[in-house]
Amino acid sequence: MDRPERLEGVEEPRLVPDGVLIGYARVSTMDQNLEAQTRQLVDAGCYDVYADHGKSGATMTRPKLEQCLRALQPGNTLVVTKLDRLGRTVRGLVELLDSLHERGIMFRSLGEGIDTTTASGRLMFNIIASVAEMERELIRERTKAGLAVATGKGGRPPRLQPHDVVEARRLREQEKLTVEAIAKRFKVHRSTIIRALRTDGLAGAGYREGQSGRK
Repeated sequence: MDRPERLEGVEEPRLVPDGVLIGYARVSTMDQNLEAQTRQLVDAGCYDVYADHGKSGATMTRPKLEQCLRALQPGNTLVVTKLDRLGRTVRGLVELLDSLHERGIMFRSLGEGIDTTTASGRLMFNIIASVAEMERELIRERTKAGLAVATGKGGRPPRLQPHDVVEARRLREQEKLTVEAIAKRFKVHRSTIIRALRTDGLAGAGYREGQSGRK
């Protein structure tokens, strides 16, 4: 099949025929060589190969990948030598492959043997998508847990429960126990009792944290 004419200095994606394979290669540093990836993609039957040289998978600026994605048409197949050539996270990879699927574009990864034109390849992609969803759910759960701990609504319970604070106030106000005695009774540090009593001033000026004199 004849390739379309290459125009000198033109960076816009070239129109490609229906049903062909389009390859994408990438190396992270300028001293790495693209030849091995390019050769694998050509040997796999790719009609054309786009390559980013010295571009990390973590960066969003991969101009050749962007050109490649714009050039792909329904019925084409995007081919890479390994999944990590497209990105570093499972979530980002699945989002990209989902967008290709919506456009009617297939995907192949030579290293992992994934080919969404086959039933087994689609199964493998669904497994990857499930892992990505699990990753997103774990992130959501960790975020919620962190927020709950930060707002005092979850996670590690406070050292003194509300009824303990009420009792500590009673012991301080009515029985005139020292902060140290109250702390010993609840098996907590004196600073915990001071913070609990400070809300209504029962700790008194002489019981501020850091003050050397203790009563």
